[in-house]
Amino acid sequence: MINEHRSFRDGYPAGGSGLGDSALPEDSGQLGRAHGGRMLGAVMPVWYIGSLVLVAIWAAAGRHHDSTGLIVTAGALLLLSVIMSILLLVPINNRGKTWTPENRPEDWKEQMNRWDRWHYVRVAVIIAAFALLVAALT
Repeated sequence: MINEHRSFRDGYPAGGSGLGDSALPEDSGQLGRAHGGRMLGAVMPVWYIGSLVLVAIWAAAGRHHDSTGLIVTAGALLLLSVIMSILLLVPINNRGKTWTPENRPEDWKEQMNRWDRWHYVRVAVIIAAFALLVAALT
């Protein structure tokens, strides 16, 4: 209960990953990240590839419209997010999803912080892409 209060007071989520990990008791943050890495690692490729395919279809279907440039730029940003994921985030995630409190490396928190930073950049790129897609609707 005290950890939950401190989490709420300090602005951290009471569960999950990212900045809230330090607010979780004992090894819960690391175990939660490992579980999330296994679960979401299997689903994320479907979301990313599906988004790219839909944007490509939209760009092809509307290639004669004024908003095609926005759609193509959004697609390029989504592609950039996939490349970032493959080159920067997936390698860290693949290591982290196998860690337990007994076998994790000494620098595991540093690696998770690096993952968080790249994740925030990736999210910003994805938000920019979807903002362009919304703009293309008008």
